[in-house]
This record gives sequence, C-alpha cells and structure tokens, in this order.
Amino acid sequence: MEVLVKQATWEADGVLSLSLVHPEASELPAWTPGAHLDLHLGDRVRQYSLCGDPADQGRYRVAVLRAPDSRGGSEYVHERLRPGQPLRIDGPRNHFTLEPSPRYLFVAGGIGITPLLPMLRQAAAEGRDWRLAYGGRSLRSMAFLDELAGYGERVEFVPQDERGPLDLDALLGAPLSDTLVYCCGPEPLLAAVEERCADWPPGSLRLERFAAKPQDFGPDEPFEVVCQRSDVTVRVGPGTSIVDALEDADIWVPSACREGICGTCETRVIDGEPDHRDSLLSEGGQEADKIMLPCVSRSLTPRLVLDL
Repeated sequence: MEVLVKQATWEADGVLSLSLVHPEASELPAWTPGAHLDLHLGDRVRQYSLCGDPADQGRYRVAVLRAPDSRGGSEYVHERLRPGQPLRIDGPRNHFTLEPSPRYLFVAGGIGITPLLPMLRQAAAEGRDWRLAYGGRSLRSMAFLDELAGYGERVEFVPQDERGPLDLDALLGAPLSDTLVYCCGPEPLLAAVEERCADWPPGSLRLERFAAKPQDFGPDEPFEVVCQRSDVTVRVGPGTSIVDALEDADIWVPSACREGICGTCETRVIDGEPDHRDSLLSEGGQEADKIMLPCVSRSLTPRLVLDL
C-alpha cells in the first residue's frame, strides 16, 4: 500500500523518525507491539520496527538510524524522504510478539529501542511488572529519552561514555521463572544476552535482529523442492537459495531481506526436514519444522515438500 510521509523528526544524533499516514486520511491496518513494516526505498526493501502507539490507527511511526555502513536504506531515508512524499510499504508483520507474562525485562541497545517502545506501553497499560535497561554510545545518540523518562525508575539509561556498557551479569545473572526477556540491538549485545540466558527456563528470551547472526554451516548438498499447490518440482543446487531456484521456475515467493531476518518468505513445511539457517525463528520454532524461511534455509533431506 502507499502512504504519505507526514512528518520527519530528529529523535537523537543520526536517528530520524517518520510519521506515515494514509493518503486519504483513512485508518491504517492494525498492528501489535513488535511489528515491523517493509519500506520500499528506491530499488531496495528494508524493514523497520513500528515504534508508535498501536491504538493510533491514523499513523505509523518508524525510526531510522543512519548507519555508517549502510547498504543504502538508511541513507535513502535520511537524504531523500521528506514530508509530503509518497512511500510504498508492506505489512505490518510481527515475528517479535509480546507474549503474556507477569514480569518483563527489556534490554535495548541503540536503535534497538524501537520495537520495545510499544511493548513498554502495553506492559504499563496492563499493569505488568517490568523494567528497561537501555544502553547507547552516549545520551545524544539515544532516541526517545523524553518519552521514556515518563516511566520513571522503571527505565535505566546507560550511556556508555558515562557509565560503561550494560551490566548484563547483574541484569541476567539470576534466572527468573516468571520473567520474559525481550532484547533488541547490535549483534554483540544479542550474543552476550543469549549467553547469559542459557541457564534461564526455555523460552524466556526473545530476540530481534537487524542483521543475520554469524553462523557456520556445512557444505551445501543438492535437494528437490516439491511445491505441492503448484504441482512443480525444482532442483536446488549448491550455492543457490530455494527462493532463487523457485523464481527460475516461475514460482514466486514473497521475499524482502534475503537474509532470513524479516519473515516475508515464511513458508509452511509439509514434508521433509528443513536445514534452518535463518536468524528469526525461535529455537522452538525451528525444532518444530512446521515453517521455514526459504530465502536462506535449505534441506537436510533429499526432498522437501512446501506449501507453495
């Protein structure tokens, strides 16, 4: 669908938020905390977390950090998007949902605060017990400080230039059976949180990544993909993704990131054992083998039957 950029606001050094509205002032599709949008930015598609109020169906808000190693998405937003311009979006889509829990611990690093903002709003509205530890390079680089300050002592700001890095040992050293941990930020933070949550009850940790996590895989073996609804069988060779092989056979699978992080290509598995190589599905979701992300994942069996 097409929206209009209503407003652009500097939230911190290098962080620009966009307010998006329907061109006819209609209500936008509903969403829940943790959801993201696909933004079509020239010839590329990028995913950004919704960080506004889900109750406000008149606008979406996203915030974009201008990254020095940008592949073009954040540069496009910062240099070319202005109020009044049209913008094509897909979604909302949510793979980072806020599950019911008596208590939450939110951990944010830098721009990773964005998907957590509506979660805090919901947890507060429901009267849940929660706290947020929010780290960044400096206070100047940390977005939405005034908005977060309204939550008082539940929020701890940890600018690294003043206080050093987040004390994850203090935050996560003692496993809690009644607490869900939600974390978003750069990969070093996510890896460190994963390590410290290894002894927590299964399912306690929920992560969202902005880039694919480093992983080592064995050599690619060829396999067949059977598209059950299309009645087409395609051979996937080494070094070729399932999505690319299917596109060569005129079977179109919606996809955006091609890195296994956005979930656009999520596909139901009917038969066979996927070789999960994504950075999105939870450990339980991968072990269930009911869905897979064919933009990066492969097959551990010679034949994989998909609902395509």
